[in-house]
Amino acid sequence: MPEGHIVHRLAAEYGIRFGGRAVRAASPQGKFADGAALLDGTRMTGTEAHGKHLFLGFAAVGWVHVHLGLYGKVAFGDGPAPAPVGQVRLRVLTGAGYADLRGPTACELITDAEKDAIHARLGDDPLRSADDGEAAWARVSRSRTPIAALLMDQKIVSGVGNVYRAEVLFRHGIDPYRAGRDVTRAEWDAIWADLVALMREGVRLGRIDTVRPEHLPEAMGRPPRVDDHGGEVYVYRRASMACHVCGGPVGTAELVGRNLFWCPGCQPR
Repeated sequence: MPEGHIVHRLAAEYGIRFGGRAVRAASPQGKFADGAALLDGTRMTGTEAHGKHLFLGFAAVGWVHVHLGLYGKVAFGDGPAPAPVGQVRLRVLTGAGYADLRGPTACELITDAEKDAIHARLGDDPLRSADDGEAAWARVSRSRTPIAALLMDQKIVSGVGNVYRAEVLFRHGIDPYRAGRDVTRAEWDAIWADLVALMREGVRLGRIDTVRPEHLPEAMGRPPRVDDHGGEVYVYRRASMACHVCGGPVGTAELVGRNLFWCPGCQPR
């Protein structure tokens, strides 16, 4: 599932390509045909992301709420748009370009009030300037739940997925099984600031890079990482491999239905 930086990139790209313009809209797959018919010919007036939720604004109609889920993808292209290929849920286009949405978990037309309700149930997002991590800290600091699970709870911290949670805990030497209430305020502030910086860089680059300069391949004389997820990481999907810092084996386990990665040497209990 795409993490929050990807959804924020999509919001920005939709805005650049279609913001302020009247668009044509269609649902070649047919599952969003009624919504697309209402959008067709209207002006895209805003785009927004909150965690893993994307919102495309059309003042005359409402908002298109998109959650990509595990399989959703968006493909952008320049005009003229070719014939749709595959199961395209929503195509938005102008004469200059198009965007095809495929396979989302959610693609629905909602009102302002319904959008507000979605925001209300989501936690602080490190990529939203109005969010400072205070509401998240209020919940983390009272919880007996492991910090690794709390970071993945979208009602507490929105947009953080399996990669960012594993990497930020490693970077701060925090055992993923430590209860939230046992994380100090100073540690939380450092985690939050690091998430803001790392995820902003993820928006800029379109991939997740978490390794500090002294641990990059060229600095350590090691081969670069080869993985579909992209950039250099410390522990994510590196189970049993040598830690870049201490040399010990990276551990893995299942926590709340997701694979957890950490270094027992660098993140002691």
